[in-house]
Amino acid sequence: MSQQPEFELFAFWRTSATYRVRVALNLKGLTAHERIINLDTGEQRSAAFLKINPMGAIPALIEPGQAPLTQSLAILEFLDEMQPAPALLPTGLHARARVRSLAAMLAGDTHPLVTPRIKKYLTGTSNFDDAAWRAWQIHWFTTGLQALEQRLASEPGTGMFCHGESPTIADICLASIVVVARVFKITVADIPTVDRIMARCDALDAFAHADPRRQAGAPA
Repeated sequence: MSQQPEFELFAFWRTSATYRVRVALNLKGLTAHERIINLDTGEQRSAAFLKINPMGAIPALIEPGQAPLTQSLAILEFLDEMQPAPALLPTGLHARARVRSLAAMLAGDTHPLVTPRIKKYLTGTSNFDDAAWRAWQIHWFTTGLQALEQRLASEPGTGMFCHGESPTIADICLASIVVVARVFKITVADIPTVDRIMARCDALDAFAHADPRRQAGAPA
């Protein structure tokens, strides 16, 4: 058996994208030494970190001797190809496209709208106060999760999880949105299929151990 690479993960406790990578590492039985990049103090804009990711975004996964890997979905597929079991993508051309599509609804369409850099822009240029920012968060969490609910409730590929009977990248992305909504104490109504699948994810150690509230730096 080949030795696991000595990964270094640039992370922050509450971020949705970092959570995705933590879950994937847990599902694969892999570990990574975490280096905390404090988003609340702006450490992601430091010259040192911008050399790792010019976007100033986390996570970044580094294997010694290799260029940094950024963008959580790319990292998930990298880990899946590096260690194929358990698979995070199903077999079959259409099934894999469906999982990627569900994941992109969450990681590409929903998550970017509720990130700290969006809050900073809106509070700095559009006079958003805390109440307006919370209303914005609730709107986009609700829009994203209710749209996903429509697909999960109507498409035949949905099983115990978003696709079939084992967790995929789609479930990791779903959970990453839900756990961050929980951090902000936001509850979305009328998503029974999402809630059912999320309960299954919550019951798995790989997801539970990645919970933002259990990470270094999280509030007590």
